[in-house]
Amino acid sequence: MTHHVSSMLETYPKDLGNIDRQKLDECIQACFECAQTCTACADACLAEDMVAELTRCIRLNLDCADICEATGRVLSRQTGNNAEVTRSLLAACRDACTACGEECAQHADMHGHCKVCAEACRRCEQACTELLASLV
Repeated sequence: MTHHVSSMLETYPKDLGNIDRQKLDECIQACFECAQTCTACADACLAEDMVAELTRCIRLNLDCADICEATGRVLSRQTGNNAEVTRSLLAACRDACTACGEECAQHADMHGHCKVCAEACRRCEQACTELLASLV
């Protein structure tokens, strides 16, 4: 199944240059999926009876969601690419995913939504790491 991300990259009218199209595609998809998952996890944390104990998790979820959303949007724009900003965003996204994933993993045994979120964060962290490495 072809995703819209792939289709948009394939139909981009200019040359994408040296960027690894598959890694770019995977990273954009991982960023948007992680943003949605982190948003949903924060909401699920708010519904838990022990919400006060999940304050840090909620904060990291929301930070990660915002950073992933911004990264996915910037990566989706190829015209006049700003390589330094792209690298900085990828590093920030990777770091946010690491922090959020580690926090959610601590709650994964008790909260299924945290387990799902930790997995999405790890996937996005890996995608950012791989794309960042391919840009050097």
